[in-house]
Amino acid sequence: MGAFSRLGNDLYTGRRSIDFVGRRWLWYATSALIVAVAVLGMTTKGFNMGIEFTGGAEYRVTLPASQVNQDTADEVRQAVAGTGVEGATSPVVTTSGEEAILVQTEPLNDHESKEVVDALLATTGASAGDISQTEIGPSWGREVAERSLIGLAVFLVLVVLFIWAYFREWKMSVAAMVALAHDVLITVGVYALSGFEVTPATVTGVLTILGFSLYDTVVVFDKVRENTAELRKTKMTYAESANLAVNQTLVRSINTSLVALIPVAAILYVGAVQLGSGSLKDLALALFVGMAAGAYSSIFIATPLLVHMKQNEPDIALTERRAAARRREAAADRYAHVGGARADATPPPDPRTGATPRPPKAPVAPPRKPEAVGKGRVVPKAHAPLQKSGAAGRVQPVRKPRSQRGKKK
Repeated sequence: MGAFSRLGNDLYTGRRSIDFVGRRWLWYATSALIVAVAVLGMTTKGFNMGIEFTGGAEYRVTLPASQVNQDTADEVRQAVAGTGVEGATSPVVTTSGEEAILVQTEPLNDHESKEVVDALLATTGASAGDISQTEIGPSWGREVAERSLIGLAVFLVLVVLFIWAYFREWKMSVAAMVALAHDVLITVGVYALSGFEVTPATVTGVLTILGFSLYDTVVVFDKVRENTAELRKTKMTYAESANLAVNQTLVRSINTSLVALIPVAAILYVGAVQLGSGSLKDLALALFVGMAAGAYSSIFIATPLLVHMKQNEPDIALTERRAAARRREAAADRYAHVGGARADATPPPDPRTGATPRPPKAPVAPPRKPEAVGKGRVVPKAHAPLQKSGAAGRVQPVRKPRSQRGKKK
């Protein structure tokens, strides 16, 4: 951890620098490739919609409180999936309080429904009167989807207005929205490629990652605003100051993301491997992918895109020209700034490559030639002996006010 702490300190002070802004086209190409794969998965494979959106059958098995537990739910899930019924290969089995177990499947005909009921009776030991069957329509799922889209639209409008008002910069709002769309597309695409069932828990997870993505982006933007408040005093360009801001918040972003991803990964493992089908894994997958994409976009997409949009502004272009002129001056006369900086000072990182150059060697004066003996200026000979000057007896001025001069004590 000591080396990691030193790395974070070096990144914060600028001794080390990763060129996030200068290599923005590399990050753009990488993100475009990932988004293209996600969109391809959505268009070719599609989504595995849950019964809340497509409709289906629900079986309620009333049992004693001692049997309503996760072990019984796992046994019921395996028994229903083992019936061979096509619509019941991935049943959703949950407990309902301490009274019953709920089993949800795709729409089934009478013969398939009878097979599922027989499997439930054989597994739980319940009687036929303890099992009730109801049909689930897709209207509830459609209502959830519609309300989620309305909530998403209101959320995006409020976020744009908040960022615009807080930073007083509409381009920051645009960059944040692009990063947010990037995260959502990747999350939804991975969800489609994984084949996980889309449930209301999935919608909840997607809405949750919006806040996480914007939180990380706003933190980075706040540091960018702090670094670029007085560019003339820092003698740095906007791109250099923004890149420094990303480096200064890099360790914090990594730590925050790891702390959030580790428990979500544990939930995903338990939901997908230990428990099988269920809303837990649906929520965990959306959170895991969205948080990872949010950490990536706040570093590699949002800030480089902001710099890209602002590089043609008059003030920003002026600082770029001044910085270029200083670099040309330093390259033309390597002794120009010797008196203004310490010889052992670390030079700033190159804004184009991000590499820290080696400090220049202190200039050394050439060796002096040996002095000539018996040469140079000679004291001239006196023309007459020194005599006493007539001004020797003159009264010298004293430091007294005019009114006191000439008075005796």
